Amino acid sequence: MFDVFGSVKGLLKLDQVCIDNNIFRLHYKATVIILIAFSLLVTSRQYIGDPIDCIVDEIPLNVMDTYCWIYSTFTIPNRLTGIAGKDIVQPGVASHVDGHDEVKYHKYYQWVCFVLFFQAMLFYVPRYLWKTWEGGRIKMLVLDLNMPIMNEEAKERKKILVDYFADNIKGHNFYAMRFFFCEVLNFVNVLGQIYFMDFFLDGEFSTYGSDVVRFTEMEPEERGDPMARVFPKVTKCTFHKYGPSGSVQKFDGLCVLPLNIVNEKIYVFLWFWFILLTILTGISLLYRFAVIMLPKLRLLMLRARSRLSAHDEVELIASRCQMGDWFILYQLGKNIDPLIYKEIICDLAQKVEGKEIV
Repeated sequence: MFDVFGSVKGLLKLDQVCIDNNIFRLHYKATVIILIAFSLLVTSRQYIGDPIDCIVDEIPLNVMDTYCWIYSTFTIPNRLTGIAGKDIVQPGVASHVDGHDEVKYHKYYQWVCFVLFFQAMLFYVPRYLWKTWEGGRIKMLVLDLNMPIMNEEAKERKKILVDYFADNIKGHNFYAMRFFFCEVLNFVNVLGQIYFMDFFLDGEFSTYGSDVVRFTEMEPEERGDPMARVFPKVTKCTFHKYGPSGSVQKFDGLCVLPLNIVNEKIYVFLWFWFILLTILTGISLLYRFAVIMLPKLRLLMLRARSRLSAHDEVELIASRCQMGDWFILYQLGKNIDPLIYKEIICDLAQKVEGKEIV
């Protein structure tokens, strides 16, 4: 697992060679770091701090705390609204009749730290696949060509790069398609994770952020806090044990869950982050579809990337290149010094035209 995932410190480093794009990095860098940080925060509060405190008569507090943490606590959904201390004790905490009032058990907060870490691993999978399939090709082609001043060795590297590209033209489509597949996988992953979190939180995540925004605009007497509904800070817990005569005794306890103060904020942030990430990734896929379908767009983008080169040279190369060749050239333009990239475009144009390189 750690071989695939790597360390957080490694994710914070800037890559010397860029083999993807900014949207891709939002998935495997920004989102992974965010999820790991949240997982560590919840873990520190859950296993080092005090995640639950329960009050009940005649039962030792440490026993009640452990029991309620393991077997979960509950709230009464139809007692969420009202003035605390007057109509209700706390949102969702009130007397209830078994079999008559709806009871909602809260078990998922025990698993939040593990689920967040699992989600971080899923976000890294497309990056791991692409890095494996890419095999360091761009890094090998770029070697010694990212500096504006070339020595004899760099000039030889430039010649090898031009010869490689000319000899393998129209042979990079599979390389590009694997990257496009990983981009689609990013989109599928973030959509799937939204549905997964909705399932994890009993159908509450899909509207969680919008409910919180709506909650802030309502009158205090009318509004029901969606954060208290999903991550209640005060809950109930029922403990049963045998009495002196062998009859079953029922003890109703009140539990405070300070951990949920952290959880509710985490999932509000994640709701907005995942929605933003889904929109940006969807836009990037539309852009990618346009690039695949429109050769004219590829020409304009190659011109923008090689802005120092002559337009006729760029047009000549673009007319001879297929989708995969264009993708390799565009990736090289991100990593090679603009002056050297201009020379590569010039030499490559002469090479594909059949002229001797001056």
